[in-house]
Formats: sequence, C-alpha cells, structure tokens
Amino acid sequence: MGKGDKKTAKGKRVMGSYGNTRKKSKPASTVVAKTEKPKVAAEKTETPKKAAPKKETKPKAEAAPKKAPAKKAPAKKED
Repeated sequence: MGKGDKKTAKGKRVMGSYGNTRKKSKPASTVVAKTEKPKVAAEKTETPKKAAPKKETKPKAEAAPKKAPAKKAPAKKED
C-alpha cells in the first residue's frame, strides 16, 4: 500500500490518475450573462433565395499508367 499501488489515493497521486479512490473535483460552473439584441423590424419581407449556380466540373486528367513493381534480386547461393 504505497506509491506503486494503483488502488490507493497515494498511488493515484503518484501516477497522476483519477478514479473511485481519487475523485477529480469539477470546476465551478460559470454563468454567462446574456445580452438582449434589439429585435429586427417586422416590416421586412422575406425574399425567396435563388439556387446557387452549379459549378462546372473539369474532367480529370488521365492517370499515368501504373509501373510494374520492382523486381527482387535473386537469393545468393552459398557454396
């Protein structure tokens, strides 16, 4: 029950891990104050959005023919 014991709080402190024996304290929650935005006038009318123009796709260049794999050197024979 010492520094090398993973099941004790002392062992967990040494290893730098957390678990049931050594709980990790949660940071205090912070509250962010929301600011109110002025409302937009209701007089605006919504206009329907136009579809984006289609992009022209260029044909891909033909792929170069694949090279054959390099041949392996024959095994050396020992006499």
